[in-house]
Formats: sequence, structure tokens, C-alpha cells
Amino acid sequence: MRRLSVSLLTAGVFSACVAYLLISFPYPPTPPAVHASLSTVPQAWAVYSEDFYPGGAYAILPHGKVRHWLMGPEDGNKVVLIHGLSIPAIIWKNVAPVLASLGYRVLLYDLYGRGYSDAPQVTYDVSLYTTQLALLMQHVHWDNAHIVGLSMGGGIAAAFAAQFPQLVNEKVTLIASAGIIESNDISRTAKIMSSPLTQIFSSLPPFQHYMRRLANSSSLSQTNIDPIQEIVRLQSAHLPYYNAAVASSLRDGPVRGLESSFAALSNSSIQVFLIHGTADKTVPYKYASKILTLVPHAYLHTIDGAGHDITVTHGELVAKLLSTRRTTFIPSGTCYNQNNGDQHVLV
Repeated sequence: MRRLSVSLLTAGVFSACVAYLLISFPYPPTPPAVHASLSTVPQAWAVYSEDFYPGGAYAILPHGKVRHWLMGPEDGNKVVLIHGLSIPAIIWKNVAPVLASLGYRVLLYDLYGRGYSDAPQVTYDVSLYTTQLALLMQHVHWDNAHIVGLSMGGGIAAAFAAQFPQLVNEKVTLIASAGIIESNDISRTAKIMSSPLTQIFSSLPPFQHYMRRLANSSSLSQTNIDPIQEIVRLQSAHLPYYNAAVASSLRDGPVRGLESSFAALSNSSIQVFLIHGTADKTVPYKYASKILTLVPHAYLHTIDGAGHDITVTHGELVAKLLSTRRTTFIPSGTCYNQNNGDQHVLV
């Protein structure tokens, strides 16, 4: 009887262990779902096509396809342009062609979840974006480059330079850079839209159908369509994971909390250039000074009266600044007056 009890106890323990293992590991891990890009939205093609820039191609990376373009002479100095939170690489339309005409080899691409790049159903944190760029540079066989980031792209560029300094050719430029935005400078609308509850609601088919109808009617009613704003509307209405990607980037991504990445640049030999407009309401001009505090050796070029869309309104100037050598770059605290070209110190 005693042996039977021991046997039953042993069998029970064994069964419990097997059951625990089956519950804990019911299935092998599966890759994250990958959602569609603008390639599935015909309405977008006339505004921002796959061939918006010359030299377009797709890179097949672990988290999905990445649309990228290579412009300019193959032997030119290499420059990477990283766009921001919501607008894909169309935002560089007034900068990239100028750089290419100046003899630079320019790499542009759409971040995951935007434009013609796939949208993996993952957390859109700093590592996702920095790894995307590192793998893309490997794909195009670039050993290093001048890394340029706009808005959230500035945060990506700073984190990338801190994580992969060997892929930077000693130069990083941050334009209207995010990365250390404080919560009280993020709009209430952005906070509401990025909340998990809002994202659950916005993913429901009736809401998506409503947004598509709204975007389509808005497009039909406008005679002079702003292509950049139109792309934002089309992405929001037609891409099933765009809103979630933007929301996750606000909560988890390179918009804020990157003080350590900027501080790491202060201890490196990488040249850091800042370009910021005094009328920027999205990333207020004060953040240029905050970045300078973290990276004291950085150079700041201020554009008086420029807003956050600085690469559109001052594209040619931005391109010329990107091509300026450090020895002639305008020191911190200097302002460029677009009206007459004079330089004057901000008071």
C-alpha cells in the first residue's frame, strides 16, 4: 500500500510537471505580424509614389520590407536622411535633390510603419529604429555616413551615433531634434491619441471605415492639396498599423528620454551640428539649448522665424548647411536671417 502511494505521488508530480511545461510552452514562438504599407493605397501614389526619388528599392529586413532610395554620384560623400514621427521621406523633397546636385550620395528611407516600409506589430522603441538603420546601411554596403535626423529622426540619429559610433563618419546633424521632449510639451491631443485605449478603439473596423471616408471626402473637396498633409491623412485612414506605430513611438520611442544618448555624444569625437528654428511649436527652440547643455561641443545654427517644417520652408538652406564643413559652420547662438542673409547673434 505504501509503495502504491509513493508510485501515485511520483506519477502525480510527473504529470504536474508535464502539465506545467505544456501550459508554459504551448506553442513555439511566432514572428510578429507585419502590416501593409502605402503600396496598397492607390490614392497615395499620385502624391508620394514608390519612385518619388530616383534609385528606389526594397531591403528585406527581419521586421519587414524597408523602402529606400539612393541619390547622387556613387563616389560622393555619404549622407543618411532620417525623417520624423508622422511624415515619411517626402519631407526631404526640398533637401535631398539639392544635396545630390552638390555631389553627395544620399540615402533616404521610410521608417517602419510609415510610407512604403512595412509596419511590424511590435513596440516602436529606440532599438527598433537604430537597428533598422544599421541593417539598412549593411544592405547598401555603407561602412559609415554623415547621419542626419529631423524631429524624432534627430532622436534616432543621436541614439544611433551612441550605439553604433563606428557607422558614423564623425558627423551627426540634428534638425529640430526631438529626443528629450518633456511631457508637458507634448500636446494633449497627442497624449490622448497615443493612449492604449484610444488605439484599441481606433483599430475597430467601423472607426477605420469612417476615417477612410473622411480622408477620401477631404481629398475630393480640396483643389490645392498639400502633399505632405495629404500623406499624413492617407496613412492614418488607410494603413492599419500607422496610428499604432505613431502612438507607440510617442510612448516608447525616441521622442523623449534620450538624455543618456546625447550625453554619450559629448564624450565622443563625433561632430554634432544642430539646426533649429525660433518659431518651432512642435519641438520648441529651447530644446536646442538643452541639447547644447548635454553636448557642449555641438554647433548650433538658428534660423530666425523658421517653424518645425524647416526642411520644406528652408530646404535649400538646410542642404547648404549640411554640406558645410565644421571649420566654417556657424557657432552656437548665431541666427540666420532668411530675409537678407545677414548673420546676427540672438539676444
